[in-house]
Amino acid sequence: MNDTRVLDLAVIGSGGAAMAAAIAARQAGRSVVLVEQATLGGTCVNVGCVPSKTLLAAAGARHGALANPFPGAPTSAGPVELAALVEQKDELVGRLRQGKYAAVADAHGFEVRPGRARFTGPDTLTVDDRPLAAHAYLIATGAEPARPDLPGIDEVDWLSSTTAMELAELPESLVVIGGGYVGMEQAQLFAHLGSRVTLIGRLAPAAEPELAEVLRAVFADDGITVISDRATAVATEGGQVVVSTRSGRRASGARLLVATGRAPRTPALDLDAAGVKTDDRGFVVVDAQQATSNPRIYAAGDVSGAPQYVYVAAATGRVAALNATGAAGQRPATVDYTGMPGVVFTRPQLASAGLTEAQALAAGHRCECRVLSLSDVPRALANRDTRGAVKLVADADTGRVLGVHAAADAAGELMLAATYAIKARMTVDEIADTWAPYLTMAESLRLVAGLFRNDMPTSCCA
Repeated sequence: MNDTRVLDLAVIGSGGAAMAAAIAARQAGRSVVLVEQATLGGTCVNVGCVPSKTLLAAAGARHGALANPFPGAPTSAGPVELAALVEQKDELVGRLRQGKYAAVADAHGFEVRPGRARFTGPDTLTVDDRPLAAHAYLIATGAEPARPDLPGIDEVDWLSSTTAMELAELPESLVVIGGGYVGMEQAQLFAHLGSRVTLIGRLAPAAEPELAEVLRAVFADDGITVISDRATAVATEGGQVVVSTRSGRRASGARLLVATGRAPRTPALDLDAAGVKTDDRGFVVVDAQQATSNPRIYAAGDVSGAPQYVYVAAATGRVAALNATGAAGQRPATVDYTGMPGVVFTRPQLASAGLTEAQALAAGHRCECRVLSLSDVPRALANRDTRGAVKLVADADTGRVLGVHAAADAAGELMLAATYAIKARMTVDEIADTWAPYLTMAESLRLVAGLFRNDMPTSCCA
């Protein structure tokens, strides 16, 4: 039976962007339905943030026992039962999917309708070939691991980050293609669980060079072989996957994991029929209000080419819903990306907020930077792990903080304070004069700011 109602907003997807959009629309008194063809919750809860971070926590616990720096408190770690860890991960995912998605939809009073959505014209959407009428539509279908264009890849049963986290047995050895955040996390995850890991690609390509160097040293300590080269072909030899690189090097392993980027989930939507433009990679083109080339259709989250963090997806979803339904009022809503944080959940974590040094220079700033080694951070000394550094990027003329970057234990926790400082346009002097609790990693933000005044050594809490 066709739905004869005309909704204020129909949302395709049920992940972070879609849920935030639906909540914003309902809070503004608008009617909304979410359409989901697969599993409720999208990438983050099902195959992204939640499952990867809980498995990384498990792997980190094992590695921490093996690399214990306190001989007076001996620890040990045995072989891993991967199937048990995956089962525990699946239980958490199921619980959060129910508590943070299904129950939230019920509380806010919007429907999540199963079915395959497809545009049949610029003003019409169908769900399993049945019309779903709405005044506005929101595409929030997310992205998925991209299929690599490598000779021989079709002859190999390769893993993505999604399928790798469903394995029942730990591979004896693993080759990872891709040195970005997914490749780094997955490489260290399996290395810490006990696999022999080789990573092919430039490690941490978007990170500040001082911090990328920290991660290279850490990966070497972890026994992960890093080949800073581009993969050119894949083959199977003697039951092993063999990856060749541009410079002629070869890496072999029992399994292959590919983490070379993500592709938008748009092919099934028939965006051409809707008059919705995409870029050369297939991501939906949007303006600052999240509107597409079709004024009745908006897009949010990963599918719109936004930075691929769930909190960014949520922010774009809220903006899209407010603008699509007219709830934003006379002044359209937009997303303010100032001080946006990001975290890679390696050990140590790699985190950032605001501009890198290169970005600050490209934006026209005359910038000045300071780098603080963790060997000068009392918390790191107490932890007996000084691998890492904190870098602060400031405007040389005003002293205003432009960016904060860290490779450190709990580096992600520093970034909330860093984001506040950047949003509030604080200077390095103001940060240096602001209270910081002693023997915390957060204190490193005050310490690195102090280096702009004086690079002489200081007392523990001076």
